[in-house]
Amino acid sequence: MPLIAMVIGLAAGLAVWVVLDQIQSRQVNRIFDQELRDQLDLQARESLIRFDRYLASYGMTTRLLANHRRLAEYLEPLFWSKEGAAAPLVYQEFRPYWLPDFFARDALRPPSQVLLTDPQGRVRELYQAGTRPLPTELATRVPAQFLDPASVRTVPVKLGEGLYLLASDAVEDSAGYPMGFLVVLVPIDEAFLAASQRGMDPSRAAVALVEGDDQRILASADSANLVPGSTPNQWGDRYLMTSQSLPQYEGADDNLLFATFVTQGNVERMSRHVRIFEHRQRLFAAVVFILVFTWVIYLVSARLNRVLKRMTRFSQRALGIPEPGFHREGNQLLLLEEWIAHFTQLVLKAREEMNRRHQAEMRESEALKAAVMEAALDSIVTLDHHGHIIEVNPAAGRIFGIVRQEVIGAAFGERLLPEVARTAFRRLLDRSRHDGLEPAGRGELVALRGDGSEFPVEISIVPIDLESERFYTLYIHDITQRKQAEREIKSLARLASESPNPILRVSAAGQIAYANNASRPLLLAWGTEQGGALPAEWVAEVAEALGKGEPRERETTLGSQVYALLFAPFRDLGYVNIYARDITAVRRAEQASRKHQAELVHVSRLSTMGEVATGMAHELNQPLSAIVNYANGCTRRIQGGQGTPDDLLGALSQIASQAKRASEIIRRLRALVGKQPPIRADVDLNHLVREVCSFVEFETGKLSIQIELDLAAEPIPVHVDLVQIEQVLLNLVRNALDALEESPESERRFLIHTGVQGAEAVVAVRDSGPGVEPERLKRLFDPFFTTKEGGMGMGLPISQTILENHDGRIWAESEPGQGTIFHVTLPLAQSAADADPELPAHTASGISR
Repeated sequence: MPLIAMVIGLAAGLAVWVVLDQIQSRQVNRIFDQELRDQLDLQARESLIRFDRYLASYGMTTRLLANHRRLAEYLEPLFWSKEGAAAPLVYQEFRPYWLPDFFARDALRPPSQVLLTDPQGRVRELYQAGTRPLPTELATRVPAQFLDPASVRTVPVKLGEGLYLLASDAVEDSAGYPMGFLVVLVPIDEAFLAASQRGMDPSRAAVALVEGDDQRILASADSANLVPGSTPNQWGDRYLMTSQSLPQYEGADDNLLFATFVTQGNVERMSRHVRIFEHRQRLFAAVVFILVFTWVIYLVSARLNRVLKRMTRFSQRALGIPEPGFHREGNQLLLLEEWIAHFTQLVLKAREEMNRRHQAEMRESEALKAAVMEAALDSIVTLDHHGHIIEVNPAAGRIFGIVRQEVIGAAFGERLLPEVARTAFRRLLDRSRHDGLEPAGRGELVALRGDGSEFPVEISIVPIDLESERFYTLYIHDITQRKQAEREIKSLARLASESPNPILRVSAAGQIAYANNASRPLLLAWGTEQGGALPAEWVAEVAEALGKGEPRERETTLGSQVYALLFAPFRDLGYVNIYARDITAVRRAEQASRKHQAELVHVSRLSTMGEVATGMAHELNQPLSAIVNYANGCTRRIQGGQGTPDDLLGALSQIASQAKRASEIIRRLRALVGKQPPIRADVDLNHLVREVCSFVEFETGKLSIQIELDLAAEPIPVHVDLVQIEQVLLNLVRNALDALEESPESERRFLIHTGVQGAEAVVAVRDSGPGVEPERLKRLFDPFFTTKEGGMGMGLPISQTILENHDGRIWAESEPGQGTIFHVTLPLAQSAADADPELPAHTASGISR
């Protein structure tokens, strides 16, 4: 009987295990399938959010391009006729100036075409990025449903046999006048969808766009496995699929679905591993159960066997029945009860273990979701169906400046939105509540921080249905920096038009492409307008600036105004910017300064002539005395009747000669003293030195000094103001005579040397006077510094100013007790420098130290 009991116990244990295994397997499968559906839904939502944000990036980039300074400046001079159908301007092999490459910078797929349309949607300009042809639906006009003057539109649309993302925004010129729309066309293909799902493992999941009517795949992120043109049902054996609509793109006529595919292989492997693990656990529990159950049955049967043996012995003693061959053992019913209790405990323990593991898995899943919430850079706020806050992530706390415990349970609109934004938020929430759209809506609102300050945000509402109640997840992005960047871009785009100085942009052919409002006086003076041509002389300046690639500055006088023009070339773009500045006040100030300087120079000449007046009077007295003598002699001869006509003619000739000499002396005096505007001419420097020496003949005779002239053998042509340079030389000669007056007569020596050094004429005036001390030598050219009693100290500073105006120099060398040398240099006249650019240097060794 024990052996039969063990066989029965083994069979009963197996039967119980099979039943429990089926029940537990179905329960585990149900839990696993539910978790799998949750993960698939989460993956689908995350994929759609990534796709939606990727499309929004194109919208933001399109807005940046539409508001860029280059495009505004380019549109400023354009005029598109409202009538007729002109062929659009096509850029095939190069990027137009008005289109910066923002797509590569923002890691976006480049567009296949970029269009400029007029306000009616007619295509005016087309940038063809590659070989993909422009869809025929957009060849001449962009449909009005894709254009919105008030906001950016991003619409996935099927054009011909291809699927495209069409992004558009209104464009304005620099003055803010609406000019039309900028339309960006991007093919939605495998590369586009893969770029929109960065961070997703392609071996585990893929996304695709499916046509809602005939359920055909239009584009997929894995075209090798999800072939465009096929239906999702064809891949049901390889993928788990869920699809979502794209209701927010209202401009599209196509019914597009966003599908997320999860690989069946990964799911089955995970499912198989979980089932194998659970099977092993249940098998272990079953072995233990069967062994225990068999052992219990065995004990029970053994106990029953003893009872039966007792009854057999009693019946044998009472009825004489023979004793069967049972062994004597313990009470098997009690043992069976004990083992049944033990078995029940084992079952309960196994169930508790399974529940514990399931709860641990649920906690891990919740921890993962919490980590995602914690690590998110954008604010995530969860609301109940009444709009009250039930959860916020740390990013929301940082952005809004709030404490989680203080806002839990509060109404989102009243707590975190100002009054002006609550109506718009309620419309978004009501739309989600009544229409059941997912995601329900996207928009820009003004939010409220904890300190009461307002800031702009972009908000997206995603409804979540859990059994009988609906919740809402708000994804909130702070767009303060983006709004500020948009304002800065618009401000920079209007910089040229708001400038108070004239700014023009001219093509290589001299065509005025742009001119701001401040340029109107220049355009009127030149007799042209924006879109017209520059005068011929300025066209040549533009061509020369572009040819050399260097900025050029010119001045022009237009009526009573003087303008400084800066030509800034941009050779790679083929145009020149002209920046003009009204310098009338500056030039008038310079003219007044030159007038005051001329007055000062004239005063200095008068002072110098006052010092040589005695000598000039003595020199003038000689020819006048000769005239008087000759006239008296002629009178006496005529009165005495002694003079012959030849004698009288000779005397009269002498009178005329002396009169001419006196007239020449007066002429030189008037030229030196007279007040006249500076007039430069080519003169011989040697002639100037000789004429100045004639002015001081009386002083040199009085001091018993003979001026030694070491002049160059050839004429030295210089282009100077004759009077001013004579004043400089006369001042140096007068200073040398004053210095020699203090020296003994036997040691007085005066030498003037002229020559040529390179492209400069040089004059050296040397005296053997007492010299100048080093401390005073440094200050010789300071105004009002003098070494003479009664001197004004202005002769040398004025001389230095005159020479600097002539691009010349003056300096002095002196040693106490050895005399002084003043050196003067002047540039040679241009004719002489051009004739012989390497003229030999003529120097006098007698003046070197």
